Amino acid sequence: MKIAIMGAMREEIDPILEVVGSHTRTEHAGNTFYECRYGNHELVIAYSKIGKVFSAITASVMCERFGAEVLLFSGVAGAISKDLKIGDLLMASALCQHDVDITAFGHPFGFIPEGSVMVESDVQLRSLAAEVAVDMGIDLFEGIIATGDQFVASAERKAWIEATFHADALEMEGGSVACVCQNFGIPFFILRAISDSADGDAGIDFDTFLASSAQVSAKFILEMVQRLGR
Repeated sequence: MKIAIMGAMREEIDPILEVVGSHTRTEHAGNTFYECRYGNHELVIAYSKIGKVFSAITASVMCERFGAEVLLFSGVAGAISKDLKIGDLLMASALCQHDVDITAFGHPFGFIPEGSVMVESDVQLRSLAAEVAVDMGIDLFEGIIATGDQFVASAERKAWIEATFHADALEMEGGSVACVCQNFGIPFFILRAISDSADGDAGIDFDTFLASSAQVSAKFILEMVQRLGR
């Protein structure tokens, strides 16, 4: 199986590249894609750079040029839900784009014509992740992730996103990756380790816990890869 593994930042894929070992590099569309074999699978790994535009480009290339059959996203997010603390793992049941606003035309926040507010992630991949969590002895949370081209460090904005989308966490790439995979018909899974609380202290927490949170997410994703197709 050809599996794409994405992150947004170098720190989010470095732990994966360290484990898979030897790999080849391909430069394309302003990015670097790393290919290797891992168990019975072929992997293509990349970090997109931050934001919805770059993540959509990278996900599209992985689907179209590299022929990914499944896409797994490993990274970090800011918590909205009070049940989430730094280091917790959250898998997206669905994703939305909190910064899309065409309400002037009578549409709800996050809605794009010929689309929907929410894009649901793959049910079977979520089921597999739940099994992995049990076997690893990890508490895995499930909820809605809101994506936008903003690093949210405002309690007011955080509260608005929670009230509007019932979101549990915030980040800057998952919603756009979800849209790409939906249009290509590729099953996808978004996993985020909580790195901050998306409030006034978010910048400090993010810098402090980025590396450790990314390693937690990466380890989990690689365990999923080993079990895919069994």
